[in-house]
Amino acid sequence: DSKEVYKIMREASVRKAFKLYGENLDIPKLRQMYHSFEEQYQDKMSLFDGAADVCRKIKENGGRNFLLTHRDSSALNILKRDNLWSYFDDFVTADNDFARKPDPESLLYLVNKYNLKVEESVMVGDRELDIAAGRNAGMSGILFDPDKLLHQDYNADRLVYSLSDILK
Repeated sequence: DSKEVYKIMREASVRKAFKLYGENLDIPKLRQMYHSFEEQYQDKMSLFDGAADVCRKIKENGGRNFLLTHRDSSALNILKRDNLWSYFDDFVTADNDFARKPDPESLLYLVNKYNLKVEESVMVGDRELDIAAGRNAGMSGILFDPDKLLHQDYNADRLVYSLSDILK
């Protein structure tokens, strides 16, 4: 069932979906196909409603934005394409080779590099792994659930369905 697979991908990870539904599949080949598909359609990806406005307002109010993604640095092309690049102070991608979330290594790297206060930092993410990574780094967390698919808040401080709700 494609809806169930998508739900697992949103709640956990693509890796978990592969493990649950791919026992008779060639996982390395499937992973290669997934990455190829991801690259092919990356230029067709669109921003969530309100993303640019939220990032801009955070910067205007003296805040800082950082991007942490499991994708490689090619994902940054979307920020350039959509004129969001200037709203971000730094980026962590798969190319940085940090431990995967929920390990807080990548977040703590940013905290140390930019002398951030974890008690004033917030991890915004759309999966349990994101919120757990923030918690493991000592940060509060906002769970973003745009398709209202998640049925729990994963110990997030806030649950939002729209990015603009982050500013409220």
